Amino acid sequence: MKTILLIVAALTLLTGPARAQSEDPGAVIDALHQAAREADGAAYFALFTPDARFIGTDVTERWTVAEFEAYATPYFSRGQGWDYQVVSRELSILPLDCRCVAVFDEVLENASYGTVRGSGVLRLTDDGWKIEQYVLSFAVPNDVARDVVAVIRAGEAARP
Repeated sequence: MKTILLIVAALTLLTGPARAQSEDPGAVIDALHQAAREADGAAYFALFTPDARFIGTDVTERWTVAEFEAYATPYFSRGQGWDYQVVSRELSILPLDCRCVAVFDEVLENASYGTVRGSGVLRLTDDGWKIEQYVLSFAVPNDVARDVVAVIRAGEAARP
């Protein structure tokens, strides 16, 4: 019996925690959207690595996780989250020996913004998969892109 326990212990040291190895990185992204819907800031920010980045739709929105938490906490404290429903998602674990980096892109629906895209990177840590970077962007149809760019440029010109 001791021999079996030693073998299991050795395999755990070699392969890392079983939970972290078997956890679906997509479940972490689903948990992120759920925590945002429920305005659960503690659960939401626990899904990021300490050095994560959140890149929002505005060109000025490149936040460290601490900066994004400072921005979002007042909303979450009032019970005000945000709801992005996943329409589709592509996720790949990169073919690195460690199998410890995943990339994804997803199409989301939001009541205020319509169809948007989320994309990012997850990293397998000792605590399971964590979000290293999340990017939220507007999905602009090509046939209206020039008009949208004109509106953006006008807005940028109006900024001090």
